[in-house]
Amino acid sequence: MTGLAGRLKIAGLTLTGVLVLGAGAAGWAYWQLDDNITGVDIDSALGDDRPAEASSHPSPDGAAMASPLATESLNVLVLGSDSRGGEENQALGGGDSDGARSDTAMVVHLDPGRTTATVVSIPRDTLVDRPACPLPDGGESQPVSGAMFNSAYAVGGPVCAVKTAEALTDVRMDHYIEIDFAGFARLVDALGGVTVTTEEDIDDDRSHLRLDAGTHHLDGTEALALARTRYGIGDGSDLGRIGLQHTLVKALLDRIADQDLFTDPVKLYDIADALTGSLTTDTGLDSLSELIGFGRSLGDLSSSGVRTVTMPVVPAPYDPDRVVADEPEARELWDSLK
Repeated sequence: MTGLAGRLKIAGLTLTGVLVLGAGAAGWAYWQLDDNITGVDIDSALGDDRPAEASSHPSPDGAAMASPLATESLNVLVLGSDSRGGEENQALGGGDSDGARSDTAMVVHLDPGRTTATVVSIPRDTLVDRPACPLPDGGESQPVSGAMFNSAYAVGGPVCAVKTAEALTDVRMDHYIEIDFAGFARLVDALGGVTVTTEEDIDDDRSHLRLDAGTHHLDGTEALALARTRYGIGDGSDLGRIGLQHTLVKALLDRIADQDLFTDPVKLYDIADALTGSLTTDTGLDSLSELIGFGRSLGDLSSSGVRTVTMPVVPAPYDPDRVVADEPEARELWDSLK
């Protein structure tokens, strides 16, 4: 759900760990991890009617970058999907019906050089003008004004989620990454848990999380509950939950930095398997080699270089339980990511 940079850094380390397993095992492991990833051809589905791609920037001091990706800024739409399929997702709170929603939405802006990043959360209760979206059956959804942002995924999957995000932000989403409930919980468990500090007591009957204010080491199920907690903190709005998710983003980065994964290839494989097993990406990242290259470009990104913010919003004038973008502040934020 959260911790994009951490997940990509894991992928960047995967090849080294796999090779340590031995030639025969390496081939099987690489194939298994590569086969785990689900790809969606978003570029073909959306065509050319999109915001412009970011332009390349010269390398600092004329030095060559370690990866060609690192010469330009990139924006990645990251969704945590509230999947309602499969026993594991249902047990973790995904419900008992078919379909899924985008429970968490973040635009991750990676600066040239990949040493700094800005994570912008979009409250799922944000009302937006959802554009017409191409559908898998060849048809097209109807445009809707005043739709909740997370309805785009339910209507048209990743393609509609990207198109709606681009319509809202006027920022090109260069990549798309999605992970579901079960995948996030498995990833945290494979990392040996994550340590977070909460500033207030949490008692949320819906996420089933109860924590006293203070520092806690959470397993995967608990970390997922923290990412979903909303009603047990603050005013019960989505903004309180976003604050907890930002805490998790940085905690996951710190957890990864504290581990020497090169010395434990079996653990590295377990982490990579947990990551890729529940991962959906655009076709630019849907192979292990592409993820590895992307992950390696983030090798110098640490939690101290990650800024977390929320899209400025105000209560919707016609529905106090929903929010709308607060202009011109929201537009200024999105313009800064171009």
